[in-house]
Amino acid sequence: MLNIVLFGAPGAGKGTQAAFITEKYNLGHISTGDIIRAEIKAESPTGLRAKSIVEAGGLLSDDIVVQLIESHIEKNRTNYKGFLFDGFPRTVGQCRALTEMMSKLNTEITALISLEVPEEELVARLLKRAEIEGRKDDTPEVIRNRFTEYNAKTLPVIDYYKEADKVISINGTGGIKEITEQIITKIDKVK
Repeated sequence: MLNIVLFGAPGAGKGTQAAFITEKYNLGHISTGDIIRAEIKAESPTGLRAKSIVEAGGLLSDDIVVQLIESHIEKNRTNYKGFLFDGFPRTVGQCRALTEMMSKLNTEITALISLEVPEEELVARLLKRAEIEGRKDDTPEVIRNRFTEYNAKTLPVIDYYKEADKVISINGTGGIKEITEQIITKIDKVK
């Protein structure tokens, strides 16, 4: 199985690139953001717990996220040649949980693709997205809080996968097609 973790700060372009990668390699797209928003919209028990945390720009606890991801993998694991994880793992605890889940499936993470974008550009992208999509969770205050959370809790994920020699850094600035081509070239070398 080809299992890719697509990594980057909020606004780095993970969702955009995920669409191209999943189609090219027939991967199941696991987007925690989409899964969480669907749970909130459905007003499920997990969604109601997540709503206040997300609206404040915080990260959900590992147990909530892992529960959602594991359920999604179990429902879809025979439909694809692997999975693309978009927005997961976000903590070292989630890295460990993902490693355990993959082990149960007799597979592993192939690579972590890190989209590298300067913070000022990320803020501009998120504010533009908020304007276009009408997203209430993309205010300047919430965006700054998200970066604080990201730097404290999520950046250590890179170190976890560096120890396993699985990190591929991609310059996330420039045109979408150019970035996609960089990613495909790197995936083709490791798959």
